[in-house]
Amino acid sequence: AHAELPPAVAQALVQAGIPDTHVGILVRDIDNPEPLLAHGENRSLNPASVMKVVTTLAALDMLGPAHGFKTRVWVEGDIKDGVLTGNLILQGGGDPGLTQERFWLLLREIRARGIGEIHGDVILDNSFHELESVDPAAFDQAPLRPYNAPPAALLANFNTLNLRLGAMENSVQARIEADDALPLDNRLEATDAPCNGWREQLGVAMEEGRLVLAGRYPKACGEQVHPLNLLSPEATVAVLFRTLWKEAGGQHTGRIRPCAPGPDARLLLEFDSPPLSSLVRDINKHSNNVMAKMLFLNLGAARYGAPATWNKGIRALRSWLTEKDLMSEEIVLENGSGLSRIERISAATLARMLAYAANRPAYYEFAASLPALGLEGTQKGRLNGSPLVGQSWLKSGSLNGTRGLAGYVLAPDGRRRILVMLVNHGNAAAAGKAQNALLEWAMAMPANPTAAQ
Repeated sequence: AHAELPPAVAQALVQAGIPDTHVGILVRDIDNPEPLLAHGENRSLNPASVMKVVTTLAALDMLGPAHGFKTRVWVEGDIKDGVLTGNLILQGGGDPGLTQERFWLLLREIRARGIGEIHGDVILDNSFHELESVDPAAFDQAPLRPYNAPPAALLANFNTLNLRLGAMENSVQARIEADDALPLDNRLEATDAPCNGWREQLGVAMEEGRLVLAGRYPKACGEQVHPLNLLSPEATVAVLFRTLWKEAGGQHTGRIRPCAPGPDARLLLEFDSPPLSSLVRDINKHSNNVMAKMLFLNLGAARYGAPATWNKGIRALRSWLTEKDLMSEEIVLENGSGLSRIERISAATLARMLAYAANRPAYYEFAASLPALGLEGTQKGRLNGSPLVGQSWLKSGSLNGTRGLAGYVLAPDGRRRILVMLVNHGNAAAAGKAQNALLEWAMAMPANPTAAQ
């Protein structure tokens, strides 16, 4: 098992130009620590988004699948005849799942408590997280991509606003689905090209406070929605509040500004997030970076108290790993999402975590959060048409020079099996065939004869 890679895997790596010295692999039956295959399993490698496995497993284990996060609404002033004469405070509690639809429900709850008009300010309280502002272009010079959205204690719709596009006969219509978000300069041209890869044909950039659209948009695409990370978290909440409050029939005559509640504020309502079991599904199935970062921060606050900081998140994860005998010297943590150049882990350590998860009460919620092979989320396009579709649950990860895969597969006898493959090399983007070959091998390999019966 330690000597050679399966021939199909080795050949695919050679064809991709990836030396096997840049690969970490471990495959084992879930109930037997003796590996079926181990190759470079102790190498310290960047896992990319596979790091979300660590964050979500720790969260389920530390907090429990029913745990939720609260957004609190406070008022300063009097409410009479549907009018709040004073300020309304939205206090973030680190809810990673406050989508646009759920934000609308939050505003509906405010209306249901007798407030239709606000004659004062709407105050945004982000003090539950203590974070320095970051440049969204710092990671990869793609600041408008949703995966670069910054976390915040009060975060609405993953800090994205939707750009809606539609092709007319000779022109392209474009609008941002929010009132007064920012000016739009539409220079798009309609084309007769196929719709495949339409996002790559768009040129989207911020110039002097305007969103400039250039490039081409295929008529065959009809109407499409393109989410973008356009504004700061506070500005995004402000835009969505104005839009949704107006749609709900509410009126507001004051400002929207960041601050903390004053001493005279009184609690109006608490709005619960979806349960953690639901949040980790969204994080892992769709590889949502900002949700994973917020969960990482919230773990720090849960263990060491508010405000949440990156350092507390790192300490909380390391403490949990140590307590569960999962800590290993090669682990490097930064934000828990895998959107990092410095995060590191080994295939062997990931396999131990997956084995640990299988014996925990929250295992079924955790395993169900991983995308099913060929059916959903980030695994929807893998091995389509293969009889193996639906027989693996895997978290993948990708960065420039990095490809990762980790999760559970079914062996021929129907037992669960752990599979981890990490690749760090300049040609890692070509590792897909090697990953598929390993999956096929792992699901066809007979059980280890020493496996527990």
